[in-house]
Amino acid sequence: MINSATFWDNVADKYAASPISDKDAYQYTLDRTRSYLRASDHVLELGSGTGSTALLLAGSVDTYVATDISPKMLEIGQRNAQEQGIGNVEFVATDAGDAASEGAAYDAVLALNLLHLVPDLPAALANAHAMLKPGGHFISKTICLPEHGFPLKFHAMRTALPIMRLLGKAPPVFFYRIDELEEAVQKAGFEIIETGNHPAQPPSRYIVARKL
Repeated sequence: MINSATFWDNVADKYAASPISDKDAYQYTLDRTRSYLRASDHVLELGSGTGSTALLLAGSVDTYVATDISPKMLEIGQRNAQEQGIGNVEFVATDAGDAASEGAAYDAVLALNLLHLVPDLPAALANAHAMLKPGGHFISKTICLPEHGFPLKFHAMRTALPIMRLLGKAPPVFFYRIDELEEAVQKAGFEIIETGNHPAQPPSRYIVARKL
């Protein structure tokens, strides 16, 4: 069994080369996220991976800090930013639990395809809340448990994950029901203002919440 940073370092090149599984769902949530951003905004993304989303959103904001637990992922993102001439994205190696220590105030904090990978969901949400300005937006997208039955493929994946984890072939993964996830977001001090499943199956829950 290996730690999460090492796992993501090991798969960084393969991850960067992998195509987006559902381009329509990705584009929709990208557009919805962009609609909440302003040219003057300072944005933080937790679990940015290789920064592909960061580079697409950077032109809509003033500054963008892309963080990830994997230095290798960030190296790829930084190289892509240089090749594309994007200069307002800063890449920082940290995890979702430590990012709050810098104490910066952001207009938006993003956690896209991340929350099912963090071992302490309440702590991650509390940190996101602490880093936002009053009224700032927390925008997340999280793979959740199906609401009606379990497709065979999903069941097989859940069964295989513990073995793959022991062999170093998968990171820790935590599965939440949609209502559990939204309740945790609200308990962290947010008001949920938009939701949706993109894609619908298995549900990848898109949540936009405002800091109270």
